[in-house]
Amino acid sequence: MIRRLAGFSLALALAACGDAPVRVANEATQAASIPAPLADIVRIRLETEAGPILLALDHKRAPVTTANFVRYAEAKRFDGTFFYRAARTKGAAGRGFVQGGIRHSARRSFPPIAHEPTSETGLEHVDGTVSMARAAPAGAMGDFFIVVGGAMPAMDSKPGSPGFAAFGRVEEGMDVVRAILAAPTVANAGRGPMRGQMIEKPVRIVRASREP
Repeated sequence: MIRRLAGFSLALALAACGDAPVRVANEATQAASIPAPLADIVRIRLETEAGPILLALDHKRAPVTTANFVRYAEAKRFDGTFFYRAARTKGAAGRGFVQGGIRHSARRSFPPIAHEPTSETGLEHVDGTVSMARAAPAGAMGDFFIVVGGAMPAMDSKPGSPGFAAFGRVEEGMDVVRAILAAPTVANAGRGPMRGQMIEKPVRIVRASREP
């Protein structure tokens, strides 16, 4: 199982940011871009064609990553994007992750952010965790994934591996997330580790909005 999960980790690392340039914003730029004020827990509602998903983002423990996600939502950069990938764990029904977001769109992207590893935040990749996809440790922009069906410790940071930046969880709508994971995929679509994981009819994110 750990070997399969490590494969998932590699798949995300290879697929997260495509050919987009990785330019980490400097501290001043990052500070200027952080939406304010943000509570310790920030809720973002994703209205999708398959139903609503409510995310509870942990700004207290993952401030940079949460602020980045909120920035995309408030700038309407997620509106009209898709959940486009369903990575199902072989031999384990109902397990895997779904990936969505800007899909490397230069027009929608903000500069990449600094990486917040799970070893620093204390967050873990468990069922319902929302985390950032990225190609390099400091390469996350506007693509994210949601863990489904159980813990994926191989995605957490550990000696020799930065892991991925978990920054919240699904508070409502895991039934929608599970339906997206089960969506038909195209056998020959996608490159490398994403091959066979691209959703036949990607699920549109109609809008992403911050809850009051």
